[in-house]
Amino acid sequence: MNAMIKSSMALLILLLCISLPAQASGGVALGATRVIYPADAKQTSLAITNSNDKERYLINAWIENDLGKKEATFVVTPPLFVSEPKSENTLRIIYAGQPLPTDRESLFWMNVKAIPSVNKANLEGKNVLQLAILSRIKLFVRPKNLAMPPEEALSHLRFERSGSHLKVTNASPYYVTLVNLQLGGQRINNLMIAPKNSAQQTIPASASGTLSWQSVNDYGAITPVHRVNL
Repeated sequence: MNAMIKSSMALLILLLCISLPAQASGGVALGATRVIYPADAKQTSLAITNSNDKERYLINAWIENDLGKKEATFVVTPPLFVSEPKSENTLRIIYAGQPLPTDRESLFWMNVKAIPSVNKANLEGKNVLQLAILSRIKLFVRPKNLAMPPEEALSHLRFERSGSHLKVTNASPYYVTLVNLQLGGQRINNLMIAPKNSAQQTIPASASGTLSWQSVNDYGAITPVHRVNL
């Protein structure tokens, strides 16, 4: 086997490893696909499970704002710890910043990095690729007594076509994520719309007819299909 073939195989293996979900590739999984933080609560929590029966992982957790910058207004404890094989740990998330808007949700991002342990004695003289798995999920700070319950947010969406763009206006106080969008059978990329705001997504020039879409609820489940004529 020549060097070029070996290099191609190594690259393929690397891409496959990176594309695997966190639980399959490392045994570390988060207890939720999103975190809802009640604004009037002192703290909230997120479970982390290590289902691997042999491997230990170093877990590093932090929160970023919607611009991707580390957010100092949150405290995550413990920020760094070792997850033992077949164990479950709990991260505590505490907001310690200035009051956030009370008429709508605020968006942040929860980051959890799992770094597998290394036995140096077993690796001596070997070339080993070590992959750290980063899980990144949305964290919504939700004020108390919003104008409507979250399940009503979808009925407050308005859709319109403007040339080669789909414009979605969200009059609700909640962030809404639209998935599995199709216009006339042609796929459109997912779209998240901020509260009391609008967002646009490019659509194929030839697409027309009925727009179908689904959303993601508080528990990470996909809602039934909705349809609207543009």
